[in-house]
Amino acid sequence: MSVKNSASTGMSTAAFADSIGAKAGSIRVRLCQTGSYFGIKPKKLPNGRLLWPADSVERLLGEVPA
Repeated sequence: MSVKNSASTGMSTAAFADSIGAKAGSIRVRLCQTGSYFGIKPKKLPNGRLLWPADSVERLLGEVPA
């Protein structure tokens, strides 16, 4: 499975963290504790990495309705 255009399909945990000003580890901890990061759930790839929705930053900041 290859991700051709990550901008349209999602972003990595590190990119998501950078976008919202958080640490990637903090996002992973909250995901493990609650099952989501403030209501946003990533897709788990076959290699174990997480792919966050492309609109997750806007949804988290309240710019797009969930």
